[in-house]
Amino acid sequence: MLSWLSKNIVYPLWDLKDGSKKLACLKDLEKSQWQSVNYLQETQWTKLQAIIAYAYENCPYYKDLFQEKRLSPGDIQHPNDLAKIPILTKKNIHLNLDRLITRHSTKADLVATKTGGSTGVPLKLFFDKTCQEIRNAAAMRSDKWAQWDLGVMKAALWGNPPIADTMKKKLRNLLLDRIIYLDTISLDEASMGSFAQEVKREKSFVLFGHAHSIFIFAKFFKKNCLTPLTPQGIISTSMMLLPHERQTIEQVFCCPVFDRYGCEEVGLIASECEKHEGMHMNIDHLYIEFLKEDGTPALPGEPGKIIVTDLMNHGMPLIRYRIEDVGIPSEHLCSCGRGLPLMQKVAGRVADFLVKKDGSQVSGISLIERTLTATTGIEQMQIVQNSVDEVILNIVCSADYSHENEKLLTKEFRRVFEDGTNIKFNYVQEIPQERSGKYRFSICNVVQ
Repeated sequence: MLSWLSKNIVYPLWDLKDGSKKLACLKDLEKSQWQSVNYLQETQWTKLQAIIAYAYENCPYYKDLFQEKRLSPGDIQHPNDLAKIPILTKKNIHLNLDRLITRHSTKADLVATKTGGSTGVPLKLFFDKTCQEIRNAAAMRSDKWAQWDLGVMKAALWGNPPIADTMKKKLRNLLLDRIIYLDTISLDEASMGSFAQEVKREKSFVLFGHAHSIFIFAKFFKKNCLTPLTPQGIISTSMMLLPHERQTIEQVFCCPVFDRYGCEEVGLIASECEKHEGMHMNIDHLYIEFLKEDGTPALPGEPGKIIVTDLMNHGMPLIRYRIEDVGIPSEHLCSCGRGLPLMQKVAGRVADFLVKKDGSQVSGISLIERTLTATTGIEQMQIVQNSVDEVILNIVCSADYSHENEKLLTKEFRRVFEDGTNIKFNYVQEIPQERSGKYRFSICNVVQ
């Protein structure tokens, strides 16, 4: 009853109240996904040229960049021409945040977000409301591939989840958001058991969350020989889903996993459909490149650095933004019939879970997000655990870092490692990359 009420009454009325076009965007995206790949790519290219021209005319950073390179938007007529535009990095954003905001926008008018990022570098970004609605609609479209629908409950394993601490928030979650959370900051038998009991009361739901968190949850059921949950679908995200993890999850819950890939900076990038032949890329609102070390495009089947242009963000354009992940493009067309092109997989995002003395685990993603978004003065941070007795924080400081920051970090980590684990600070000039070109923000060397 609540699912029907949410889908047919609450969602439309809430959209109307907010002046939102999210449901209209969802309807358009559900229709356009069946267009041919050629049609979608032609539309994508038109949007790309438009956002480049808009950024040139309205964004001080790109105006100066193009003039420095003696470029104009008219010089970008073919995908090969994109190489003329320098890659946008996290450092560029840090140093030019205000100059990346377009002249028609103010920070107060835009939606703000802050992320610790998969590399442990805190980053602040802005985007306009229309961009936000299109991103949300694209995520909802992919949710529906995994058997979710408007009004269906999500059982989410997520770090630092929002807390419904007022009557208004509780009512919104009951009727609109419809999410039950398990905080992955602490995955132990008690919290997973309580979460399972709460979810079992739902007649229909989708399991959603960090890939490794869902894997740990599945192992909890297997270890304790519990009657498994029966989700309509399972959506894994936020870190690489390893083959053995997928196998365990699907065996325990008797339900296929729909893996996806995205980031805070540009939203959902790619998702699996019911055919599981790769990940459909959201080229409706993104232009995605895969580049080899020499800057040339990676061929299908070759790993390449993922470079993304947001086609819809007119508040803070991100053109040729390097996410610092590695992916593998595909030339295969999915047998589902959708025109959205595929990428094979993400090859460079690995997140280690840390271990408490009692054997429970802590999500590295959640811990990094909690600390980096709450603490200033940190250029980069890496967590290393060689034993259950000690956690080492490798920190690259900025000029405004002080002893008070160390106290705050110690306090944050003590909340998680309340068992007396030693928190050790190691200040470094830089944190080296892995051979893959990635930074590992959480390294656990404890044998489990």
